[in-house]
Amino acid sequence: MHFINNVERILGASMKDDHGNGSGSHGMPDGMPEGTIKEVYSQIKGHGDSKVSSQYMKNMQNKLRLVFWETTAGCNLECIHCRRIDVSTQLMKDDLTTKESFELVDAIVEAGNPILVLSGGEPLFRPDIFDIAKYAVSKGLTVALATNGTLVDEDMAKKIVDSGVSRVAISLDGADADTHDKFRKLKGSFDLAIKGFKNLLALGMGMQVNCTIAKHNAHQFRDLYNLAVNLGAEAIHIFMLVPVGCGVEIAEDQMLPAEKYEELLNLFYDLSKEAVIQTKATCSPHYFRIMRERAKEEGVKITPKTHGMAAMTKGCLAGTGVCFVSHKGEVFPCGYLPVEAGHIKKQKFVDIWKNSPVFEKLRQPDLLGGKCGLCEYKKVCEGCRARAFYETGDYMAEEPYCIYTPKMAQKE
Repeated sequence: MHFINNVERILGASMKDDHGNGSGSHGMPDGMPEGTIKEVYSQIKGHGDSKVSSQYMKNMQNKLRLVFWETTAGCNLECIHCRRIDVSTQLMKDDLTTKESFELVDAIVEAGNPILVLSGGEPLFRPDIFDIAKYAVSKGLTVALATNGTLVDEDMAKKIVDSGVSRVAISLDGADADTHDKFRKLKGSFDLAIKGFKNLLALGMGMQVNCTIAKHNAHQFRDLYNLAVNLGAEAIHIFMLVPVGCGVEIAEDQMLPAEKYEELLNLFYDLSKEAVIQTKATCSPHYFRIMRERAKEEGVKITPKTHGMAAMTKGCLAGTGVCFVSHKGEVFPCGYLPVEAGHIKKQKFVDIWKNSPVFEKLRQPDLLGGKCGLCEYKKVCEGCRARAFYETGDYMAEEPYCIYTPKMAQKE
């Protein structure tokens, strides 16, 4: 299987009040603003009306908001949780060429205006990665880079900044060197990642910390959050381990029980309320059910003013607002779900996004099976389609790592 190491944005739906008038009553111009989630949020963050963000969150037109591109399968690390089985310590012959990479950028622009995340493997392995980034920026895309950080010395940091990348996500899978290095299978990788983070931060780069949460570091959950804050990161994204690729081999040893996921996601909600850093639960769709349960208990509505950017997104976005392109050109719903939706060397990317039967199915939450299909939160959660596939072979089956019992199931 061919999947990435690592991380929604755009909208254009008209807002109307109860009388069918434009959304001037919300202090907004007629029609929602368009752009990346950060751009839209900057305009609506003071709003206490849930309608303002819910239209963006629903994404009824399935606009393409985020593309993860595995620029290469090559990497200098061999992390035990990697989504790849055939990770290589060198560039792969079947990586897209520079010309093919530019063509992919053009194809993505034809399909929409998503954020493009350059990932891998390790994207800094590619000697043309900065040419690719500059080309994507020149075409109007917001470009982010997902890296393990170990190769980011001062010279590399300057090249990243000069290429026009808007944000860099560095993965830290332990709050200390011992925990991180064991998982990354390279002694010194933690210190190198921290140094790389600081080199970029010193040049004014917007920084994000990505954390894959599993048994080895669950006890450091709060420490990882504090580390991101103390480093000066703009955001922390947590990824609950998905058992695909190499993750299958460590699933029994590293997968947390559903009860522990629930505990940690509740803690993440508590931490998010500190509002000192952007928080995003990725591959943890039931967080968005928990967020609504907790908000109801607190007597507050989910709005940009009360819950930040989390009010503008939902659980599993695979195939509905997000897709993943492999280093060969295969298109998947996300980097963890090994169900091919198309191939850019055989089909136009825009046609894959709009017409793939795989994507079409994922865009119908009423087709969800098991308790996910019964759940009153299915349209804001949808369960992790990749974990469902791992457990059953059916990506529309119920999420296996959720303890919630839907109200309809309670009546049976």
